[in-house]
Order: sequence, then structure tokens, then C-alpha cells
Amino acid sequence: MSRKLTIDIIFCMSLAVFFAPFFLSATVFGWYEGFNLNHPMFMSFLKFAVLATLGEVIGLRIKTGRYTADGFGILPRAIIWGLLGLTIKMAFVIFASGVPVFLEKIGVEGALAVMSQSFTAEKLLVAFCISAAMNLIYAPVMMTLHRITDTHIIMNNGSLTCLLKPVAFGKIMKEMDWGVQWNFVFKKTIPFFWIPAHTITFLMAPEYRVLFAALLGIVLGVLLAIAGNKKPSAG
Repeated sequence: MSRKLTIDIIFCMSLAVFFAPFFLSATVFGWYEGFNLNHPMFMSFLKFAVLATLGEVIGLRIKTGRYTADGFGILPRAIIWGLLGLTIKMAFVIFASGVPVFLEKIGVEGALAVMSQSFTAEKLLVAFCISAAMNLIYAPVMMTLHRITDTHIIMNNGSLTCLLKPVAFGKIMKEMDWGVQWNFVFKKTIPFFWIPAHTITFLMAPEYRVLFAALLGIVLGVLLAIAGNKKPSAG
């Protein structure tokens, strides 16, 4: 057995041990539910700090064959993801509340009420509209901001002190590969993955939405790794 395969097995087993209590123990899951309901913003920060960063670690493994690298900066990445998680929670609240109201304003009767009912075709339609609005309006900004902060961390060799330094927004945005950002991150992942995935998210009870979104953050890490491996392309 190769050393890399051994490390992969240990990594997967560690994840299984960490997450198993939440699925196998009613006590642990009950504690999680209660804490999540009472401290939603803190839990949003924590879930994205852990799970989305985990996605980036897996993405690094895909890109380089390693789970760590000099200058990767796992701690600053986790903190940034936690802060982004707060904005994601905010977006979920705003769009889940606002889009049904907007739909009723343009003549879709019962759009608000249907979201608190059991699954129907009407509920699926409203959930799709919420997801589409959020991913077309908020997601591109968040994804670009993440790309900027990610580059800032790399420019500072992954040091935790980078969080105290000003971000060179203009320089980073000027040097970004907008071809990949548009042709892959925006044009492919948003319509073909994020809108369908978040449609499922908005069919869930509100207390589970951010957790599911954070789990999707693992997928985001993989997608970003794929984007990072793509050759520069024109828009």
C-alpha cells in the first residue's frame, strides 16, 4: 500500500469518526439542534470554517497530491470561510424571505405559505426561484470575494497576520483569470450545480439549510481545485 493511499484512508477514517456521533447519537444530534437554534450565527461561522476549509484541503489534495502545503494558510482560510459563512447565512435569510414576497407581488399566489408546507410542485418552483435569485445575485460576488481573499492569503505565505493587512483588491482583481472565473466558476458551476443544489437546500427546514450549504462547501473546494487546474482562457 502506498504512503499516499495510507494517508487518504487515515484522513477518511478521521472524518468518519468526527461526524459519526452526529448521525448515530440522538443526544449529540439533539445538542447540535438546540445549539444551532439558539446560536445560528455562531454555528454558521463554525460550520463554514470547518467544512468549507475541509473542502479546500481536499481540493489541495486533488491539485497537489498533498493535504498540506507551505503557504496554504489553513487557519486564515478557516477564519475567512467563517466570515463568508455569516454572509451566506444572511443571504439565505434575505432571499428565502424576500423572493416569495416578490413572487406574490408579481401574481404567484401562496408563494409564502407553500414554503411551510409539505413537498409539492409549487414548493419546488418557489425553492428554485429562491435558489436562482440567490445564486445569480449574491453568489458571483461571494465567489469573487473568496478568490480575492484566497489570493491575499497566498501572497502572504499563509500567515495568520495576513488578516491584519490591507487587501490589494485592485491588484488582485486586475491579475485574476476572469476567463476561468466566468467560463467555469460562473457559467458552469452556478447553473448546473449551485442552483439545483440550493433548490434542494430551500426545500429543507430552515435550521438544516446552512448545515447542508456548509456540506456543499466541501464540493466547492473540489470545484475550486478544478478551476485552479484549468488553463487561462479568454471570456
